[in-house]
Amino acid sequence: MKTKLALSAVVAAIAVFSQGAFAQASAPANRSDVKAGAQAKSVAPAGEKPTAQPSTMSDKTRDERKATTKSDKASGNLKGAGETGAQKEDKAMKSTGTETTKEARKAKTKSENKSGQIPKAGEKQ
Repeated sequence: MKTKLALSAVVAAIAVFSQGAFAQASAPANRSDVKAGAQAKSVAPAGEKPTAQPSTMSDKTRDERKATTKSDKASGNLKGAGETGAQKEDKAMKSTGTETTKEARKAKTKSENKSGQIPKAGEKQ
């Protein structure tokens, strides 16, 4: 037990002192090296002009955006947010493969059920 404690203390001491040695070894030698490094970071490479990033700010006010959204919602041009909007579009784009209306299908199913053409739940045809 004492051996493990002594060994861990030695390893911890080596780790602490070796970090200090490596940090000092990589430090610049004198002030001129520090100044040269600072100038190299702040100056753009020759022939290249730094480009400004485009603004992400909207050119409309909040009230204008709200009014636009309200009018889009009223006209039906507003898409759903996230994945649900894409799913609704996909369903609208797919054709059901039938030309009958919902009421016609319901009436047909009701008549087939009355005539016994549709089996009861759990029965085989």
